[in-house]
Parts: sequence; structure tokens; C-alpha cells
Amino acid sequence: MEGFAKTSLSTTYAGGPDFRGNDSSLVSALKTLLFFTILMVTLPIGLYFASKAYIFEGSLQMSNSDSYFYAAIVAVLAVHVVLALFVYVAWNEGSAKGKGKHD
Repeated sequence: MEGFAKTSLSTTYAGGPDFRGNDSSLVSALKTLLFFTILMVTLPIGLYFASKAYIFEGSLQMSNSDSYFYAAIVAVLAVHVVLALFVYVAWNEGSAKGKGKHD
């Protein structure tokens, strides 16, 4: 019982969580977050201008005001796809750690 109290005091006194064993998972999570942040900024903006110029005004010969509207819809759909992909990757990244060890 005495050893248990000593161990619990030393872990609570450390002053916060210990990330030394989780460096690779922390770096992996930050890389994933950075990737999806860049994707969230670039993909909708790029799809907006590309679809407006090449698809709606170029191929479909829409007016300028109509092409703004439909290109905005494409950009909003891209945002939702990126968010869904982020949730899917984050969900699977968290559950992949527990699958490796079964005793």
C-alpha cells in the first residue's frame, strides 16, 4: 500500500501530462491537422475559381452572375468533403492505436 501511495504522488506531482512517450503520435496528429488546414484553405478557393472560369462560364456558357452562384455551391461542397475526410481520418487515427495490442 505504501508503494502505491508513493507512485500516485509522484505521477500527480509531475505538473502535467507526460508527452515523452507520445511524441510520434503528437507529431502525427499535428501533421494531419496541418494537412487538412492547408486543404481547407486551398481546395475550396481553387475549385471556386476553376469551376467558375472553366466549367460554368467556359463549357456551359453561363452568365457571370449565374456562374458566381454555382461556383459558390461547388466551394461549399468542397468544404463539407474536407471536413468529412478530416473527421474520418481523425476517428480512424485514434482507434488504430488500440488495435495493435490485445492481450
